[in-house]
Amino acid sequence: MQWLKKFQIPWGIYKWFHSFSPSHSQKHSMTTAGVGPQRWNDYDSPEKFNFASDVLDYWAQMEEEGKRGPGPALWWVNSQGDEIKWSFQELRNLTCRVANVLEKTCGLQQGDHLALILPRVPEWWLVSVGCIRTGIIFMPGTTQLKAKDILYRLQASQAKAIVTTGSLVPEVDSVASQCSALKTKLVVSDHSHEGWLNFQSLIKSASPHHTCIKSKMKDPMAIFFTSGTTGYPKMAKHNQGLAFRSSVPSCRKLLNLKTSDIIWCMSDPGWILATVGCMIEPWTSGATVFIHHLPQFDPKVIEEVLFKYPITQSLAAPSVYRMILQQKSTNLRFPTLEHCSTGGESLLPEEYEQWKLRTGLLIHQIYGQSETGICCAVFRGMKIKRGSIGKAILPFDIQIIDEKGNILPPNTEGYLGIRIKPTRPPGLFVEYENSPEKTAEVECGDFYNSGDRATVDEDGYFWFLGRDDDIINASGYRIGPAEVENALVEHPAVAESAVVSSPDPTRGEVVKAFIVLTPEFLSHDKEELTKELQQHVKSVTAPYKYPRKVEFVPELPKTVTGKIKRKELRMKEFSQKRSATNPGASL
Repeated sequence: MQWLKKFQIPWGIYKWFHSFSPSHSQKHSMTTAGVGPQRWNDYDSPEKFNFASDVLDYWAQMEEEGKRGPGPALWWVNSQGDEIKWSFQELRNLTCRVANVLEKTCGLQQGDHLALILPRVPEWWLVSVGCIRTGIIFMPGTTQLKAKDILYRLQASQAKAIVTTGSLVPEVDSVASQCSALKTKLVVSDHSHEGWLNFQSLIKSASPHHTCIKSKMKDPMAIFFTSGTTGYPKMAKHNQGLAFRSSVPSCRKLLNLKTSDIIWCMSDPGWILATVGCMIEPWTSGATVFIHHLPQFDPKVIEEVLFKYPITQSLAAPSVYRMILQQKSTNLRFPTLEHCSTGGESLLPEEYEQWKLRTGLLIHQIYGQSETGICCAVFRGMKIKRGSIGKAILPFDIQIIDEKGNILPPNTEGYLGIRIKPTRPPGLFVEYENSPEKTAEVECGDFYNSGDRATVDEDGYFWFLGRDDDIINASGYRIGPAEVENALVEHPAVAESAVVSSPDPTRGEVVKAFIVLTPEFLSHDKEELTKELQQHVKSVTAPYKYPRKVEFVPELPKTVTGKIKRKELRMKEFSQKRSATNPGASL
């Protein structure tokens, strides 16, 4: 982290950065082809687009010409008092260095896959934009992944490179020999690691001059792993349209960001919401991205940050707002906060009202998936209908459809579908990588079938009702039951298990496991065995997946063909229906 401080601004740049910065005349000779005012209509789809050159470099040029205010593009802090501020010009310089490292040092080319598994550190933004500059497809992942999760991602994607933090080096090294495509390992660490290239050292010596590729709209940009009902996560592949979509007027109205805004999106860097809410959306508007390292969500820290820093917008899972309310603080009137957004799970009507009463602010709902980005929302300044996920964001044409793709009338329950014919809109995923059968499963007539049940009223407001599958949505994390069941069955105490969602007052939903024990463990202390099984799941897969609730049962309900009746178990858990409609789906 020390090396990053040498790039710190805004009131004077450290000597090291000056020594590597281009001179004044060089700055104006740097490649800025294609940079210009971003003026597109909702239904435009230019042949070529690249977020790095068309957005980030545009704002760097505006800074050079004195046409953007003094606020940083990225403002990063942690609880130890460290602080980093970068302008768009510095981000251009640094991401060009990263692009050169990826191409020249690592030998990566356009279309290659790179696994990006970092916490909330500035390097995540540098690598993401560096990949976009070069056409390398970046694949974000949460740092909670374990060796088994990492192995699957590296093998399934045939990743040629990985960038991760020092704490995950042992996990990666334990499986790297099984990943034939993996050629380069980059570590973000202040220490050296055998067999790994040190990211910081390479950036210091890299050239800040790089010509961005002229990518086409259809060129792939990123892959997001999304949990399925069965088996391992699917790879939702997005092209440059995911970034372009934030440049059209309807998307700009979502948050109505200005260059003077400072937005804090608290999403884990492993999820699509971080790519959209912590990078694409704010930088398209020339706003400041504020990031706190937040190794763990601590409502007291979040509250302190909202009082200490001039943050104007927040975007977080409902559980974050809920935890802040549960602190019972005497004062929640944050001095600069103007707009709050949420998505990913449920928030009770009384919690909306409490937040409004105690902060003076409304919470605006957004909705989306790894496949769609943000596709429905209550826009800033739009009338709020409590419990609604808002209206469709153009150019998405969203309808409620039946299982054959027929459009249903208002106030009729069906599937939330996005029109893909005759034209697939920019921003919608291209396909599930290497899985044409999974891609075909979600294509329903002229629509992409989200698998989410919903209704729409006469005013065009959508109302989310729930998933049509067994996906568990806990604190914004999408968890497939098979992922947890596969981890549980590795323990000798588990004969078989069924995992479902269970209501929780803080997280909305949590993972619950119904477990049938093997004969040898029937007499074991159930409380101790529960803790042991929970710890076991944490050790073999990402900890956020572990079952917070465990119930031991003599047998599981099954169909005549032997399939587990998860729906029956889930209905049992939700038999005392919550008073509020669940308004979110995972981002």
